[in-house]
Amino acid sequence: MNKTMEGLYSLLYLALILTILFSLHTQIAHKLLIGKHPLHLKKTPHLPLRFNSDGTFKILQVADMHYGTGVLTSCKDVLASEFHYCSDLNTTHFLKRIIEAEKPDFIAFTGDNIFGSSTPDAAESLLRAFAPAMESGLPWAAVLGNHDQESTMTRLELMSFISLLDYSVSQTNPSVEDASSAAKGNTITDIDGFGNYNLRVYGAPGSHSANSTLLDLFFLDSGDREVVQGVRTYGWIKESQLRWLHGVSKGYQGRKEDFHLLKGSSSATPTPCALAFFHIPIPEVRQLYYQKIIGQFQEGVACSSVNSGVLQALVSMGDVKAVFMGHDHKNDFCGNLESIWFCYGGGFGYHAYGIAGWPRRARVILAELEKGENSWMGMERIRTWKRLDDEKLSKLDEQVLWELHHAK
Repeated sequence: MNKTMEGLYSLLYLALILTILFSLHTQIAHKLLIGKHPLHLKKTPHLPLRFNSDGTFKILQVADMHYGTGVLTSCKDVLASEFHYCSDLNTTHFLKRIIEAEKPDFIAFTGDNIFGSSTPDAAESLLRAFAPAMESGLPWAAVLGNHDQESTMTRLELMSFISLLDYSVSQTNPSVEDASSAAKGNTITDIDGFGNYNLRVYGAPGSHSANSTLLDLFFLDSGDREVVQGVRTYGWIKESQLRWLHGVSKGYQGRKEDFHLLKGSSSATPTPCALAFFHIPIPEVRQLYYQKIIGQFQEGVACSSVNSGVLQALVSMGDVKAVFMGHDHKNDFCGNLESIWFCYGGGFGYHAYGIAGWPRRARVILAELEKGENSWMGMERIRTWKRLDDEKLSKLDEQVLWELHHAK
């Protein structure tokens, strides 16, 4: 073969390579990939969060999804007679069903969203676990449990990733605007954990309280595992987190005048009501075994050996009416400690341990406003109930957690 022909073949080969590269570039240049997923602008919900025109705001609590990899992740503690085949897809189906049935305004995921040791890709598992929430277009938020970080992402990476998902209003840690004068000298980075933040729910549109916060939602990172004096125990909410929480609460005092301006309101509450969400229960929850509760107390409270004073901090704030937890899947009760209700969500996910024949479940929280002479006013009532993943999505244990006129 002469040099002319060799040169021609070389040019043709080079032209072919360039054509292939150009073709690939035009097909994927607009799809910058993170792992297997195209990068796209986050879809955001309508903000701020606010009560509906009928004076209600409904929250769906989802505790302990324990999501793995999807169809290949098998279920735990289910009867053979219940399912032909059971996997993470049953968890997904339950979440879709209950969103459709209850039509919540907001979804709160209270930790162990994924079961880290069951997935080789935390990001992929998170995307699948939260898919029904993202598809719904509803605002949603999450905190971490003690199993989320057992895969390929740290707790900081997990919360950062969750905060970037469609319609998520989760935060890695408090924003600067949440820092009050009571927290001077402490930067936001001084707070322990990842996933401490406050979401405000405003009054109904067109009402006297449309520009006022009537309900605060506090999310706290209760940690995962720690060693205390050589003994392994569960995590706990630290002093820095309680200091931040107290600072936010003190900041409410400046909002008292807003409520006095609500003409015609019979509200005796000078500050908004608040609800708290975290994963690991506090030690005092054990006391509820000996007290009247609503729901089932079927396993020991798996909490930290350290009592960091969370209950006293919440009581001193005065506005927290209820706390919603997960972690102990066989417990789904609400019990009262020093005028604050502590409620378990009950085990939601099918890859989480449970009791065979005891349906997976979720908790619903309904906040209701007081009806004034011409407008919706401040908070009047907070109710809760549970829904079972059975044929009828059975509703049970409906109760009033707080009521304005009983609180006077």
